[in-house]
Amino acid sequence: MEWSEPQTQGDVVTPRAGHAGTAVGETWYIVGGGDNKSGARETLKLNMSKLVWSVATNVQERDPLASEGLSICSTTVNGERLLVAFGGYNGKYHNEVFFLKCKPGYSKQPRIFQSPAAAAAAASVTAAYALANMTDSEKSDALQMESKDINQAPVQTSLQVAVDALTAEKKNLESKLAEVRAENLRIKGNLHEMSISHSELSMELQSVQGQLQAERSRCSKLELQIAEIQRRLESLPSIELELDALRRQKSSWQNDLVDTQKQRSQGLWQRMAGTT
Repeated sequence: MEWSEPQTQGDVVTPRAGHAGTAVGETWYIVGGGDNKSGARETLKLNMSKLVWSVATNVQERDPLASEGLSICSTTVNGERLLVAFGGYNGKYHNEVFFLKCKPGYSKQPRIFQSPAAAAAAASVTAAYALANMTDSEKSDALQMESKDINQAPVQTSLQVAVDALTAEKKNLESKLAEVRAENLRIKGNLHEMSISHSELSMELQSVQGQLQAERSRCSKLELQIAEIQRRLESLPSIELELDALRRQKSSWQNDLVDTQKQRSQGLWQRMAGTT
């Protein structure tokens, strides 16, 4: 046994985890689940015979049915097939019970899905047994139908080629999408590094601005000191003139003092000479 991935059609199904599912006839119902952003609000159903997705119903964003980890089962009440959901977690735990009435028209007999090779073999065996029990006219009709099937084979082949081309294109687009996502992650990483560098540079700028402000304050003080010194230097010539005047006055006083002392000395000698 091995898994296979058939191609589905219909509504776009968003990725999710933690959902619950149950099959009712040929319809598979998916309820709840979610991703990293929010819970899934859509109740999905898959027609397993046609492999077509569709949305059965929607709920509000924070509804208990838009939760992860809820339980679901199907039952029949008064002849009506119902889905029963319980519990779940979407930020808080829930204990409500919900019912969803299924639309009629599902098959009560399970279908067995076979691989293309097994289906072809079964069809060949059935055709062989049927051909053995046919009359001549029925065999003629069967050959005509087979001829029509052969004529339709090129159409089916072209359809298969188109399907293969679409599948290859889908894989190519998925590969490009993966590359774009990887590039987005790389850009986000670069933006994060740039944000860290910007924060560090902002801190350094604030430090340099603080130092600059301190230097400006010191320069202002030095300018005031220089202005005071210049003011003193400007008054220096008048001080020198006063100093010269004082010096001349001192010299005049000293000359007067010397003359007075000489006069006193001469008078003293004269008195001493007169007494003798």
